[in-house]
Amino acid sequence: MKKIILVPSNLGLNPLYKGHTPGTFRAPSVLMQYGLDKIFSHCEFVTVPCPEYSPEDEPGTDILNGHKLRKLNLQLADEVEAAHRRNLKPVVIGGDCAILPGALLGSRRNLGKLALVHIDGHSDFRHPGNWTREPGAQPGAAAGMDLALVTGRGESLLTVWPGIEGPLVQDNAVIQLGERESRLEDYEWPDIADTDILSITVFDALELSDNQLMDTIYGRLNLFPEIPYWIHLDVDVLDSAEMSAVDCPGTPGFSSKKLVNLCRELFMNMRCCGITVTIYDPDLDHEGAAAKLVLGMLRNITHDI
Repeated sequence: MKKIILVPSNLGLNPLYKGHTPGTFRAPSVLMQYGLDKIFSHCEFVTVPCPEYSPEDEPGTDILNGHKLRKLNLQLADEVEAAHRRNLKPVVIGGDCAILPGALLGSRRNLGKLALVHIDGHSDFRHPGNWTREPGAQPGAAAGMDLALVTGRGESLLTVWPGIEGPLVQDNAVIQLGERESRLEDYEWPDIADTDILSITVFDALELSDNQLMDTIYGRLNLFPEIPYWIHLDVDVLDSAEMSAVDCPGTPGFSSKKLVNLCRELFMNMRCCGITVTIYDPDLDHEGAAAKLVLGMLRNITHDI
């Protein structure tokens, strides 16, 4: 059985222009309008309330909404931990991807060490080693930091958690799948290549069959056969031809068919302890096509055949 945890958050995203409020916080409610509750009709639903978004600085942090994000992630961790205690598999639906620390924290509390399959069109590896906030610049958006944060890189506000020693996940237990910007001259976080994280770019992944790609992923996961793994799915990993309702759409990307095949096999494995699905923005989905695509993918990834 599964527990559906809705996290209507946009705290991790910078505004695109003055006065803009990122629309990812509306994703759970819009998905409910399109039938999310019917897809998971036999599951418990819970919503983690999100603090109000602000584009302004917060004292004591260079991360946008940093203190609010800590509060939100601690609340999410409580819900994820409660799910595990009842032997329910959490399906966490955002919202933006700065909710990943809370999902892993809740799992760590109950399950111990974890591995992570981070499926995202961007590595989200911004941290003080490759980024410095210039005087007068906007605070950093945590949605571009989530992988760095969960591997222990960044402000203690979002890397140090009660009861957890060290990072939420070790580098060598992470697979990052789907990065599409690594060939650009201004690629923001090339230092990920200097870590023990297994990086599989979208270019490499699209050259592999589904079986070859799964073999590569399990090759790393099976170095740690005794620990469970979490799936993080940011839907901007889809090619923009299918998914444009995200803040940073792009190409190349996965087809929904290939992505579902991959995520379904990972999710149905007994070692999988949960999934986060993030970054769908209803404000960019005027006809509802992207909502229907996300719902269809959720159904096909998580449901028994």
